[in-house]
Parts: sequence; structure tokens; C-alpha cells
Amino acid sequence: MLYKIRLELARTREHPEGAPGIGYEFTAPLTDGGRIDPKDWEKTREHCRVVRFRPREEDDIGHLVRKPGGSWAFHYDIHSDEEDDESGYRFGDHQFRTGEYVSVREDDELIPYVVKRVVAVG
Repeated sequence: MLYKIRLELARTREHPEGAPGIGYEFTAPLTDGGRIDPKDWEKTREHCRVVRFRPREEDDIGHLVRKPGGSWAFHYDIHSDEEDDESGYRFGDHQFRTGEYVSVREDDELIPYVVKRVVAVG
């Protein structure tokens, strides 16, 4: 089953209260334990889309991809190459449940996000 997962920027030095307008919304298959299911991802990879949103910027649209070695990343479809991918830090180990924290590597820096919503989409 596929789930739509919304990540919003958690508390940081620049945003001590977090920032709901900065984040990602992506679709992925999850196990019963809330982890990304690599076997189901193989079958549904074309549906595993991501939207990166920022205030006053056009949304970046792409896919959730699996890298060699089993790590996960967001790859943007337009004007993007592998160097532009944003890697989920240990996404394979994390449970995607509301209130959990995950990190995304952006420009060689780990940025914390909170899982704000997980909704089944089919």
C-alpha cells in the first residue's frame, strides 16, 4: 500500500519553532512497522513521487529513488542530475509515523524534519 508522507522543517537555529512552509511531501510504500518497503517500491516506483516545497519558490517535483547500497534519495526530474539528489539520512531504518523525526541531506548538511502526516493513498 502507498502512503503520502509530509515532512516539515523541525526546529533549527534559523527556525526555532520549525517551519511548516518548508518541507517535502512524498509517496512511498510502507511496511506494517512504518518503514519504506523496498520490495513494494520496486513494483510502484513510478508512483513514488516527491514534491519539495519552500516559501516563494516554485515546487521541485521528482521521485523517491533507491541508491546503490540501499539508501534512499529524492531525485528531481527537471534540470537535475545525481549530484542534486537529496539523500534521506538512514531512511531505510526510520519509522514514518506522525511525530517522528528524520533528516535529509541538503547541500552537505543534515536538516531535521518532523513527520507531520502519513495518509494511505492506495
